[in-house]
Amino acid sequence: MPDATSVHPIRLLGVRDTPLRLDEVYAAVGDAAAGGTALFVGTVRGHDGGRPVTTLEYSAHPDAESGLRRVAEKVAADFPVRALAAVHRTGRLAVGDIALIAAVSCPHRAEAFAACGRLVEDLKHDVPIWKHQIFADGDEEWVGAC
Repeated sequence: MPDATSVHPIRLLGVRDTPLRLDEVYAAVGDAAAGGTALFVGTVRGHDGGRPVTTLEYSAHPDAESGLRRVAEKVAADFPVRALAAVHRTGRLAVGDIALIAAVSCPHRAEAFAACGRLVEDLKHDVPIWKHQIFADGDEEWVGAC
């Protein structure tokens, strides 16, 4: 594991059109000084508001990775982050596919949970990634920032 004093806490960020890997994200946040690591995995669920969903398609603004970096830097500044990673998928995804993986390592578990929660919420609110839902009945809907 890297010595956190010699490595920037933001270890991995990305907006990708290829499948996301838990092992890659988890390895990125390994840190000998961290006592807690929180990991969030967002998957495509088969319903929204009681309506069956068949697929989702995520689209990202060309500046999405810059927005993700700004969110990550703010979280790293507001919490005692030893290591942070976040990757978001774009393209067409099926039910069960991984859309987002975020992970944060901190000295203590409560800090890791809080920092990871903030990372996910701020990413969904501030990073220009949009979700296009396709329902089983053929209806479609676009959802703001994801």
